[in-house]
Amino acid sequence: MDGTGSSITDAIGRFVLETHASEIPPKTRRLALMLLLDTLGVCAAAGRMEASAIASAYAVRQFGTGADAPGARLPFDGRWVSIAGAAYASASRTDNLDGHDGFAPAKGHAGVALVPTLLAFAQSIDRLNGEEALTSLVIGYEIACRAALALHGTVADYHTSGAWNALGVVALGGRLRGLDRPRLRQALGIAEYHGPRSQMMREIDNPTMLHDGSGWGALAGASAVFLAEDGFTGAPAITAEADPVAHLWADLGRRWYTDEQYVKPYPVCRWAHAPIDGALRLRGEHDLAVDDIAEVRINTFHEAARLAAGMPESSPKAQYSLAFPVAAALARGRVGVEEVTGAALADPLIERLVRRTTVTEDARHQDRFPDGRWADLTLVLEDGRRLASGDIDARGGPAAPLSEAEIVEKFKAFATPAIGEARVAELVAEIGALDGADVDFTDLIDRLISPA
Repeated sequence: MDGTGSSITDAIGRFVLETHASEIPPKTRRLALMLLLDTLGVCAAAGRMEASAIASAYAVRQFGTGADAPGARLPFDGRWVSIAGAAYASASRTDNLDGHDGFAPAKGHAGVALVPTLLAFAQSIDRLNGEEALTSLVIGYEIACRAALALHGTVADYHTSGAWNALGVVALGGRLRGLDRPRLRQALGIAEYHGPRSQMMREIDNPTMLHDGSGWGALAGASAVFLAEDGFTGAPAITAEADPVAHLWADLGRRWYTDEQYVKPYPVCRWAHAPIDGALRLRGEHDLAVDDIAEVRINTFHEAARLAAGMPESSPKAQYSLAFPVAAALARGRVGVEEVTGAALADPLIERLVRRTTVTEDARHQDRFPDGRWADLTLVLEDGRRLASGDIDARGGPAAPLSEAEIVEKFKAFATPAIGEARVAELVAEIGALDGADVDFTDLIDRLISPA
């Protein structure tokens, strides 16, 4: 394809390459700071995942960088790889602890690829200030989310997030690398062509380390930036250029999809969050112990009902389960990183409740999906009483956002076991003050790349 494109493409080029920090609403920028902090907390905690070790070692072996090529060090690790390799490894690491932000209409995730990309590309720039780093991150969210809506709205399959967050990676990386409009267009086409159109429900039905395809989305997007920079060409990105999706791009710079991200309270699939909230509330209100509960009955929507049943034998299955995290909430009074790793996977109290759980699909919950993740929970007690949660929607999105204080506490809970209290406190302070032209983003990078 040539480098001209349509008026839509021109608008995308202007938005990605020319948007100034002052054009982004203050509340959007502030939320982006919180999304950055939240994702970094998940990335830090995910270092304990087996998938993280495998992906990082693979990147070091297979995605090295030459002496005259830009490279990056892996966050909370320190080893040098290529920029594309760093984006892949860090996104794969983060993706394998399902606590990162998401975009409900797309049933998927942008930040899991964008934040690793920001950290990787920032290391190839002599001086990147905090204001520009945050602006580039917001632009990545805006392009990724529109690509998601376009792809979901024009194809029949439910694909993983890597299929569309790759285009957000191009926007972020292309801006930081200083691509011109023609090369940006080529990069978007390359990334869309190579983005992983993998089937999400295959992973739901058989949970593995593949998770949501975001590692390969980050790799495709980062690679596309460098290929286009060197003159490689790509087919037009139909999610950006096709007439049927033009309306999704017409409001660039006016509607901010960054504002519509959700932040997860728990590191499991968000489809399980509503019954977890119901379980925690009933447990607290009635001071319940595991032995008090005879049955756990969950009503939910079809996709959530397909989450793994039984006791999971691995962390991926624990994160893509429904009965297990609800049982963990009832048995332990929380669902955190410890509940989806290690000894919790063999906890006899949790297993007792998992065996007593039934899941039913409910049409009224299905009708509200994907805009909401609704469910209701009933506990049948040994004394014959029935405790009902009523209908609950998952928290953390625009309708019921987590407060900044809650996001900071989540960051501390996730990151402290991995990197220690002192470093966590420093990162909270630095990220909270990041949005400024006089703030050097490189200082933050230096803290992030040191081994955990």
